[in-house]
Amino acid sequence: MELAICSAQSRRRLSSGDSDGGPGHACGAVVVRHGDGDRVGVACRVLVGGESCAEAARLEALKAKVEESLAASPKLAAMKSQIRLDMTRDGLRIQIVDEQARPMFDSGSAIVKPYMRELLREIGHVLSDVPNRITLEGHTDAQPFSGGDRGYSNWELSSDRANASRRELVGGGLPEEHMLLVQGLASSNLFVAADPRSPMNRRISIIVMNREAEERLLKVQPESAEGEGAATVD
Repeated sequence: MELAICSAQSRRRLSSGDSDGGPGHACGAVVVRHGDGDRVGVACRVLVGGESCAEAARLEALKAKVEESLAASPKLAAMKSQIRLDMTRDGLRIQIVDEQARPMFDSGSAIVKPYMRELLREIGHVLSDVPNRITLEGHTDAQPFSGGDRGYSNWELSSDRANASRRELVGGGLPEEHMLLVQGLASSNLFVAADPRSPMNRRISIIVMNREAEERLLKVQPESAEGEGAATVD
């Protein structure tokens, strides 16, 4: 997919069908002005009416809103080193990673720590009026779970942690019906691949999905589209 940055004037021509590439041509930079005056250009593929660019702009604005909300709370600002926000192919990804001195959960437990609960509820509050669907992933490091010989492994642990995090997001105001998928991935997708047992591999990933990612997921899991809500791994 070709991406390009172009002016607002070009986007207006594009939405009316008068552009170098015609309707649907990969063009269009959405400029988002944050509170500090920074201007951020977002490259995106424009669909009819510039819909995709508008969505990219909303996600960039949401990213800034999450950052501002966390910075406004001294308690949550202290967790800044554990929070990673970035734009991915699927949308806005919010990752909360473990630190040795401040784990999100006790070892082998899916009970949310109080400071983690506060953080998740604040994120749930920020996401409460966002129309996009959400996917939630739990990850562990590669340290084998001590109870694995009894059938409970990092797969179950990461799933339980993802669901515990989902409950806190909903407790903060995120509508239950906005949750599309909750899954535990154990150590199959390491954050620090060079160090499989790094605390940072233990994390929760919240993805605010763009429309393309949502449609792609629903094609893979058609039953989720017809069901009553999220496809949840318990």
